[in-house]
Amino acid sequence: MARNTSMDSHQWDSAIDPAVAPLFLTLQWAHARSLDVMRPLLLRHGLSAAEFDVLATLRNAPPPHEMTPSQIQDEVVITSGGLTKVMLQLEGRGLVVRHQSQDDLRVKPARLTDQGRAGIELAMADTVAATGDWLRSALDDAQMQQLQALLRALVDAPG
Repeated sequence: MARNTSMDSHQWDSAIDPAVAPLFLTLQWAHARSLDVMRPLLLRHGLSAAEFDVLATLRNAPPPHEMTPSQIQDEVVITSGGLTKVMLQLEGRGLVVRHQSQDDLRVKPARLTDQGRAGIELAMADTVAATGDWLRSALDDAQMQQLQALLRALVDAPG
């Protein structure tokens, strides 16, 4: 079922900023579209979006690809309870190992296993390729660079 992304059918109260409301909606629709591209690939790799985020975060950490739960939570959008659930699932599938910290017995850092690293690298490559195809179907290289700069400005803005 196609999403209705017409501004004509999404009338907002006239008191809402007429420059921001359409931009807000368009950002939401673009995000939803990006997830539409990503979901089938994650399914093929047997990963949820949260699992993908956690594994990719660990993969991007310097070798030995290990982080504490607090460090992971600072990088991904997930509650501490949600992160615990995801970590247990990933550990149960042999994608991460957790061990007791020598410095603080309350902390159990997670480390990407060889199997986890291989799996997330394949999932990341497939996701980037499919997303690249989707982006290139709508934007040329200059537009992608411009969009990247604009989105980076939003990400870096004080909030």
